[in-house]
Amino acid sequence: MIYPVDFESKVGFDRIRAQVSALCSMNRAREFVADETFCCEPSVIEYRQSSAEEVRLLLSSEPDFPREEFPDTSGLAAKIRIDGTFLETGEVVVLRSALRTAGTLSSFILSRERESCPCLHDISEGVQPLAHIVREAERIIDDTGDMRDTASPELGRLRREIRSHESRVSRRLQQILASAKSSGVVDADAVISVRDGRAVIPVAAGNKRKLSGLVCDESATGRTVYIEPMEVVELNNELRELEYALRREEIRILTEFTDYIRPDAAAIAASDEYLARIDMLRAKARWTLENGASRPQLSNEGRLMLCNARHPLLAAALAAQKRSVVPLDLTLDASNRILVISGPNAGGKSVCLKTSGLLQYMFQCGFPVTASPDSEFPVFENICIDIGDEQSMDNDLSTYSSHLNNMRCMLSMSGSAMVLVDEFGSGTEPVIGGAIAEAILERFVERGFYGIITTHYSNIKYYASETDGIINGAMTFDVRNIRPLFRLETGKPGSSFAIEIARKIGLSEDIINRASEKAGSDYIDLERQLRAISRDKRYWEQKRDRIRITDRKVDELEQNYRRQLENIRAERSEILSRAREEASELVAEANRRIENTIRTIRETAAERETTRVVRRELDEFRRKVDSDAGAGDDERITREMERLARRQSRRQERRSKGNDSTGENSVPQQQESPKPAVGSKVRIEGQDMAGEVVEIKGRRATVTFGAIKTTVDKDKLTVISGNEYRRMQRLEPTPVSVKISADITERKMNFRGSIDIRGMRVMEALEEVRTLVDDALMTGVGSVTILHGKGTGALKEEVRRYLKTVRGVKSATDAHPDMGGAGITIVEFE
Repeated sequence: MIYPVDFESKVGFDRIRAQVSALCSMNRAREFVADETFCCEPSVIEYRQSSAEEVRLLLSSEPDFPREEFPDTSGLAAKIRIDGTFLETGEVVVLRSALRTAGTLSSFILSRERESCPCLHDISEGVQPLAHIVREAERIIDDTGDMRDTASPELGRLRREIRSHESRVSRRLQQILASAKSSGVVDADAVISVRDGRAVIPVAAGNKRKLSGLVCDESATGRTVYIEPMEVVELNNELRELEYALRREEIRILTEFTDYIRPDAAAIAASDEYLARIDMLRAKARWTLENGASRPQLSNEGRLMLCNARHPLLAAALAAQKRSVVPLDLTLDASNRILVISGPNAGGKSVCLKTSGLLQYMFQCGFPVTASPDSEFPVFENICIDIGDEQSMDNDLSTYSSHLNNMRCMLSMSGSAMVLVDEFGSGTEPVIGGAIAEAILERFVERGFYGIITTHYSNIKYYASETDGIINGAMTFDVRNIRPLFRLETGKPGSSFAIEIARKIGLSEDIINRASEKAGSDYIDLERQLRAISRDKRYWEQKRDRIRITDRKVDELEQNYRRQLENIRAERSEILSRAREEASELVAEANRRIENTIRTIRETAAERETTRVVRRELDEFRRKVDSDAGAGDDERITREMERLARRQSRRQERRSKGNDSTGENSVPQQQESPKPAVGSKVRIEGQDMAGEVVEIKGRRATVTFGAIKTTVDKDKLTVISGNEYRRMQRLEPTPVSVKISADITERKMNFRGSIDIRGMRVMEALEEVRTLVDDALMTGVGSVTILHGKGTGALKEEVRRYLKTVRGVKSATDAHPDMGGAGITIVEFE
């Protein structure tokens, strides 16, 4: 039950419904909006809310979702059902457009996963595409909305004859007009005109006898008459007969088309209903996006929780004035069902009441609400409001009588209810009015009603503070600047601040003092205590906010320090790992050199005792290295890390070539190492294999290592002497070097310079791009091609963002427009 009958206008819902209806394209959709009435079934409310939310998500995230106005086919299905009727050309055009839109829309929705929009799936599953009707309509009607000449052979013949007759009539009229001008019968600037579908010549009234023909019309002044020359009367008659025949042929074609689609009248009506329902949901979604509304939660625990709630009409009015509305936050539940709001006049009490009632009503009508998605709404069987002056001379009701009548109706309700009462108990003598209001409030509590009540009566505030199920609330007031803050605070009653407001508007201080004396010290002390409570609460709230901000900063610092500590630990682990790897490399190097020494001793026929001594020293060296590697104390690790850092620094200095040796931070110039040339003996940095340069192209050099040939960057080659080359040749090549060279050769043989990542997800596509770039850098190619398509540009942007982070990438640009343009990225390497 909704009470009174003008409830919607009292809270402003009638204007909300009108705004949503204005966003509909179809009349039937507006009827659906009007049918979205107050409902008490949770399943129906959830379905309405879910349907509107699904369309909102499609509108905000799917660019392909139809946004154009839907064609309105109201009444076409009923007309088609009647035998002997036919659709006009314009109606066929509208029908064709509607069926196309319905088919496209249903296909679009059904192509999405059902879990993403289950309600829309249910609505769209039964829609028939009716493609045969669309094809037949396209056969007889062109894209401009005119009937095609090919709709029938007779239609084409008649149109050709009409064009021929019109040409003959025009030529003959031009000849007659030229002759009449030369003889002075008509004015020199006269032109051929059309009256009642017949071509005529304008002639001055005094000369109408000089031109033989039929007078078809005359001007308003009577000075000009329009004559159809006798010579073209017959031609015009024939033309008129052809036009009648053409119209009969068009009617015949339209009748045949209507007869053809008549068996599908029910399916056409269903498509019209489908479009209208989607149009209604789309209007809701548009209103939701325009007003910042959202879908709230349905509370099964009887909790009404408003978070960041705004009255949409008030928010729009303030936005037009470039002002913002103060949001409302309140909670009613089983323990505190009724909120009694007090405070100064014009402080926002009635706005809180209206906002709560409007949003609850919107929720149960299936409309999104202007509040946070975290808001919760229960389901009430009754919602009643008593607000404003409803005195009636016709019914002999005063203002107070009308309020009491509303209270009587509220108390007569059965089931769960939400009551909204503004200025509770006002309109009569304060003592008895307050007593009656308190008794009614007592009955509201006994009946378990939820409600929001505004009042200035102290006995109501006191009763609320002493009674379970009721909670006091106050509209805050800036005492220093004497202005309302329009913010609701629950847990304490509010003051009317009548003395302060009277003093601000300039009322005489004598009158104010006299009023204070008459009110008595108890009232003044009570108001003073309320103000002190309000002031203290604001102070502690500000302090709490500062503490909250400080806690947040401390949490952020803690998280920052934790991340830094994790990074330090990760870097420490990485440094230790690199140290162990380098230590292993050093041991392997020592082993190779010692083995080479032993082999040399053997080849030179050294004594066996000498060999055993060398072996023993080698074993001692290995045990020492193993012992050092197993030690885990932090001091040794620190020393090792410092040693590795110094070693890395020396390596960097050796790698730097051609650095400027002058300037503020100059270092002593080192002797420049020779650059590789064809025939130079070289080795690759980090490897122990020696080779010979056989070819140089730009920054790339081809080097042979025995039977293996590979291409590397010149900067990675170090020129060695002939003696060192021969010494290294005697050493056995390490399996790792052979494997690396063979891997490079294999990659070059299997390398493909382009990939197609269209249709891939971002992470999958980036993995493919990363593999391509790694292979390209390894094999030394100059450029590669990435085909990602145009689309929304999101995939291209992610690929370009990754390429900017890759060292060695010179540029990433669009391909030539003839070769794919923005859908292809060309990557060039340094």
